[in-house]
Amino acid sequence: MKWSDVSTSGACGITGILNESGTRFSGKAVVVATTTMQPRYNGLGGGYAGYGIYPEYKDYYAFHVMHYDEESKRVTEEFLSSKAKVVKDEPIPTRHVDSISNSPLLWRYFVEVPENSSPQHVSWNQDDYVVSLVMYINSETKGSFVMSSGKNMGVFKAVGFPYDVATFYRIDEYAGYMWLGHGRYPTNTPGWWGGAHPFNILGTSVIHNGEISSYGTNKRYLEQWKYKCMLRTDTEVLAYLIDLLHRKHGIPLEQTCTIMAAPFWRDIEQMSLEKRELLRAMRMVYPDALVNGPFSIVVGINYNSPTMFGLTDRIKLRPLMAARKDDTVYVASEECAIRSVCPNPDSVWAPKAGVPVVAKVMEV
Repeated sequence: MKWSDVSTSGACGITGILNESGTRFSGKAVVVATTTMQPRYNGLGGGYAGYGIYPEYKDYYAFHVMHYDEESKRVTEEFLSSKAKVVKDEPIPTRHVDSISNSPLLWRYFVEVPENSSPQHVSWNQDDYVVSLVMYINSETKGSFVMSSGKNMGVFKAVGFPYDVATFYRIDEYAGYMWLGHGRYPTNTPGWWGGAHPFNILGTSVIHNGEISSYGTNKRYLEQWKYKCMLRTDTEVLAYLIDLLHRKHGIPLEQTCTIMAAPFWRDIEQMSLEKRELLRAMRMVYPDALVNGPFSIVVGINYNSPTMFGLTDRIKLRPLMAARKDDTVYVASEECAIRSVCPNPDSVWAPKAGVPVVAKVMEV
């Protein structure tokens, strides 16, 4: 039976692999793990994020951009060149794959941002400036969308099954210390190139299984902070929420997860006084950052120490498994995905609802 004949609704599959020593490994591993869950997908989206893949350009922001025609490419390149220094640009290497069609123009730009990038906003830094560039391109260029914009990392995504997307983007030719993989089964949003996972802003990339029923509230909240949700998929808000809370507001990662998957009020009232007061404060200050709906996510971050974490909603309506083998940590929708590349892990466990599994690179 062909993969294209499979019609089982598995509601997406997610995979994350991180080596805590910072050792770079081939993208083949995440492709195998993600492909193992093929019955969960329907071919309307697949993608990968690799961290540590551009060591020769690690000090530059790597923009992966899809352009839908030459005119949108021209306009975007003129805009980028007027706002920053483009050190190098080139097509993203691809292979011919019969099942991947209607490809946009796929380009990558290594960008240097001036230190005084936004003098009118004294609290801004270079990361904030890059966010503003991404928001402008996605909302104003009428045909260009930024797939990723972080340093020493990149997102590769398309409409197709995960294995075909990996073949198309030549993922086997890259090496990184952290990889995310996603296969999509969209249920209430369109299957299009920009709507495939991962979703990214700066060094934060998110892959997601489930639905965000709080999307409207989260979107309106993010718009107050100048984020623009233009990619017609609910997962986009997750990447921006994590960037806002963790990077911009400086909230520790574990507390960021607690804000997004906050315990119920009835559970908070049963906790110790110290925890109760902290959780009450977080829920009152950040009510619009609470993420409702069934979800499991895997997130890659290279802000400060490169980090991967997995998180489910507060009653775990979507599956998530984790494992460790020596200094490598695995997170996936299914244990079979992990065992396909790590047959004998040292430990395997099911993370608790709303409690993140966190792994960090100690050396890069």
